[in-house]
Amino acid sequence: MRVLILGLDGAGKTTIVKKIMGRDVNVIEPTLGFNIETIPIELEGDSQPYQVNVWDVGGQKSIRTFWKNYFEQTEGLVWVVDCSDRSRLETCREELSQLLLEERLDGATLLVMANKQDLPGAASVDEIQKLLGLDDITTHHWSIRGCSGVKDESEALNGHLKWLTGDVASRCFSRD
Repeated sequence: MRVLILGLDGAGKTTIVKKIMGRDVNVIEPTLGFNIETIPIELEGDSQPYQVNVWDVGGQKSIRTFWKNYFEQTEGLVWVVDCSDRSRLETCREELSQLLLEERLDGATLLVMANKQDLPGAASVDEIQKLLGLDDITTHHWSIRGCSGVKDESEALNGHLKWLTGDVASRCFSRD
């Protein structure tokens, strides 16, 4: 299963992936390209875990134009939002809106991770849901989850990815 994790630079994409993988998150360098991690996700009732290939792609403005190179065969999209950076939430909405128009992402399950909920002044999950216009999305199955890539336990973050995996699996895969 192929999952893209995207968002503006500094949103916490790499931190979330590293935390899920049980790695140190105290020092994170900006992603100047992409990282790929395979995360086994066990779903209830399945005898074997799904191997979820997570493509963590940098979010700097100069890199965003290259995101389209990663869309092919993507079944899930994780959109990470830095809820503490209110000055960039409109840019975040615009970028997500453009992504959802991409034909190669048609049908991809969308998981919005409203990150940095632990920081003072962070926008709430409800605020992010409204700002991103998630209730108006009819082209993708979606969910929004509040989180803190730094403070949450890896099991909690993994649980969010488990929802996405389950949604994709229920629509795209069959196990004999």
